[in-house]
Amino acid sequence: MIIFNEVILLYFSIQENLLPGDNLEEKFDNARKLGFDAVEIWGHNIEKRVNEVKSVKDSIGIKISTICSGYPGDLLSLDRSAREQAIKGIKIRLSMAAELDAVGVIVVPTFGGPKLPDLYPLFRDIRDLERKLLIEELKILGRHADNVGAYILIEPLNRYETHFVNRLEQAASICDEVGFEHVKIMGDFFHMNIEEANISESLRKYSEYIKHIHLADSNRLPPGYGHIDFKSAFEVLKEVGYRYYLALECAVPEPKFEVLKKTLSFLRSL
Repeated sequence: MIIFNEVILLYFSIQENLLPGDNLEEKFDNARKLGFDAVEIWGHNIEKRVNEVKSVKDSIGIKISTICSGYPGDLLSLDRSAREQAIKGIKIRLSMAAELDAVGVIVVPTFGGPKLPDLYPLFRDIRDLERKLLIEELKILGRHADNVGAYILIEPLNRYETHFVNRLEQAASICDEVGFEHVKIMGDFFHMNIEEANISESLRKYSEYIKHIHLADSNRLPPGYGHIDFKSAFEVLKEVGYRYYLALECAVPEPKFEVLKKTLSFLRSL
């Protein structure tokens, strides 16, 4: 965030797969030409790609906002090896994020339904068991995140994609219990449109926890193609002094370059 005479300028990012181009250099160059401040990269195979990403971003003159997931395993799997894989994979990506000067790594605790057994009456609800497990895992990861200086960004998803952590309130509560500085949350407008009673009020209430935001409209198309009130939400972000990235994560219809140019112009007009 930059402030000139109390005018706040927000930083906009875009996921690499949304950019036109046949290779990483063309994609990053198009991001720069379109006017984006940064690119969000996928975490899959990041160990093999990190040197290329670093070289291309430096040569093009664009930043990396975040690493989006891409780690193996599942933090809430019944299988211990899958949980250990996820912890190891997230640690690697946190180190890569720090190396790339990115804010952090987006982490979804689990997709779909529960994988752990129902242990009633020891735990009244499967989510109680999952929460305890996740908190202990995040304590391990939070120590590493604090050491390298990159954030774990817990992402709440809508109820149709996960049964666990659907709202900012739930993610913030987990952060409080974990107690590490670099365990925070991200907000996704598409999921928030389904799960939050009021997007703007949720952003205001949990602003101290939010270190990244995903932008998509109500229909998963670019902002301005659906019915989400981005204007009110952006006013709240200015009000609370949000100083991290807002990254496009949406379907982009053809012609991509023109649609992305129009979308960024719309976002900056707010």
